[in-house]
Amino acid sequence: MTELPDDLLPDELLTTFRERAVVHDRENTFPRDDLADLRERGYLRLLVPQELGGTGASLLEASRIQRRLAQAAPATALSMNMHLVITGAALHAYRLGVPGVRPILEDAAADRLFAFGISEAGNEAMLFDSSSRAEPQEDGGFRVTGTKIFTSLAPVWDRLVVHARRAADDGSAEEDPSLVFGILERTTEVEVKDDWDTHGMRPSQSCTTRLHGAPITAEHVLTTTPVGPNPDPFVMGIFGAFELLIASVYTGIAERAITVGTEVAHTRRSVTRGIVHADDPDIRWRLADAAIGVDGVILQLEKLLADLDALGTGEQGPGITDHGARWFLHFSGMKSRATETAIAAVDQVLRASGGSHYFRRSELERLSRDVRAGMYHPSDEESVHASYAKALLGEIDQPREEH
Repeated sequence: MTELPDDLLPDELLTTFRERAVVHDRENTFPRDDLADLRERGYLRLLVPQELGGTGASLLEASRIQRRLAQAAPATALSMNMHLVITGAALHAYRLGVPGVRPILEDAAADRLFAFGISEAGNEAMLFDSSSRAEPQEDGGFRVTGTKIFTSLAPVWDRLVVHARRAADDGSAEEDPSLVFGILERTTEVEVKDDWDTHGMRPSQSCTTRLHGAPITAEHVLTTTPVGPNPDPFVMGIFGAFELLIASVYTGIAERAITVGTEVAHTRRSVTRGIVHADDPDIRWRLADAAIGVDGVILQLEKLLADLDALGTGEQGPGITDHGARWFLHFSGMKSRATETAIAAVDQVLRASGGSHYFRRSELERLSRDVRAGMYHPSDEESVHASYAKALLGEIDQPREEH
C-alpha cells in the first residue's frame, strides 16, 4: 500500500475547511478555496498510478482520506468524491488492462477535474440505462442530448463523464439498445443550471446539467455496453467506487458527530443532578450506540474496499475474497448500511446533546442536515431491498392469464 504524504490533509487545514464550511453552507456557495487547497496538495492525482504521474493510492486509502475530509467539510468531501469515482473507475479498468481509460488518469495527473453526469430524473436503472440520447457521428463520436441531475462540481469541472442510449445511424432507436459512456468538455452545448438550493450538502452545488447535442469526440468514447446489468470493467468500477466512496463520506460525518457529541457530554452539566452528561447512563448509552454502529460499518467498508483493490491487482491470499456475481449486491448493500447507520448515529448524538444544537450555530445542526443527503444517493433503500429479495427468492412469478 502506498504511503500517502503526511501533509495531504494536516489538522490545521481541516480546521480551516471546517470554518469555511459554515460560510459556504450559509451562503450556498461552492468551496472554491477548498478545491484550490486540495488541488495544490495533489488530491486530484490521488488515484492515478505512480507510473502515470499520480500518487498511486488505493481505493481503500482514498476511502480513509475521504472520511477524514468529511469530518471537516462534508460537502467538499462529497464534491471531491465525484472526481474520485471517475478516477477510481478508471483505475479499476486500467488495472484490468482496459486501455481506453488511460486518458482519464493522464488528465487527472495534469490536475483536470472530473465530474459525474449519470443521474437522471426517473431513471431508476442508473448506470444500466439512460433517458439521454447519443446520436452517432461520422467521425466515430456522438452528440448527447438529455438532462442530468445532481451533477456535483457543476460550477468548476473540467471534464464530465456521461452516458446515453445510442440511437441507430438513421436516428431511430436501436433494436438491441446499447449505452455509450464518454467524456464531455465545457462547450456551448452544455448548460449548467443555477438551481441548487437544498436542505443539506449545500456547498456541493450539484446543479442540473442540460445537454443540447453536446459532443463526445471519438477519442473520448470510453466504452459501450448493452442496456441492463453487465460486467464492463469501467461500469463496474463506477458502481463500486461510487457506492463505497459515498459510504465513506457519510461514515466520516457520523465519526465527526460522535467526536462532537463526546466533547459536549464532557462539558454539559445537569443542574438538577449536579453531574456532567458524560456520567449520565442514558447519554452514555446513546453515544455508545452510535459508535457501535459506525465501528461495524468501517470494518465492513474496509474489507470490501480491500477486496475490490485486490480484484484489480490480482492479489490473492488470506482474507481476500472475489465476490463474483455478488459484487454489485455488496456494493449497494454497503452504501445502504453506511448511510442509514450514519443517519441513525447522528440522530443519537443530537438526542444526547441538548436543545442548543437545534440552532444553526451548532456544527451538529449542520451535520444533521448534511447526513440526510445519503438517503437520496443511489442505490436507494427500495432498490437495495429489491435486489436482495431477487437474490434470495428469484424473480416474482407473474400469474398466468386463464383463457
